Amino acid sequence: MQVHGALVQVQAVGVLLLGPSGVGKSETALELITRGHQLVADDVVELQRDGERLIGRAPERIRHFIEIRGLGILFVPELYGASAVLGECAIDLLCRLERDRPGNEYERVGLERPCEEVGGLELPMVRLPVRPATSLGVIVEAAARDHRMRARGPSAAARLDARFAGGA
Repeated sequence: MQVHGALVQVQAVGVLLLGPSGVGKSETALELITRGHQLVADDVVELQRDGERLIGRAPERIRHFIEIRGLGILFVPELYGASAVLGECAIDLLCRLERDRPGNEYERVGLERPCEEVGGLELPMVRLPVRPATSLGVIVEAAARDHRMRARGPSAAARLDARFAGGA
């Protein structure tokens, strides 16, 4: 199975960036690379199920290349070093990039993380509005860090909710 997107490993979390063509998936991946994270795939992500995990990788012909509108094709290891790329990684989180439009509603609290089915597995998903001058790499990195923290215990939203409910 293949999907149109970009796959980046952020703080040991495999983040699959999805969205329509031209929304900024590759630019977000490049920003994450400059922040010290690793590119796995750009444009085409091959998916393979491994038990209860979904593994993503780039097709061999385009592995470690990234296309940035206005610049063209870049070879990431040449620009950022061999540590800036990975051959494959498990996909832990989906980030759907969407052009922000009037009337679009986005999560404001985050008590529950919705899931989306990909490759026969339900994966947590966040929808992120793309706005001018937004640093999506920083937001995606925060989403990956939050995903890791949720695996360890209650989310920040749940802890704040408990404070308002009179708990700790």
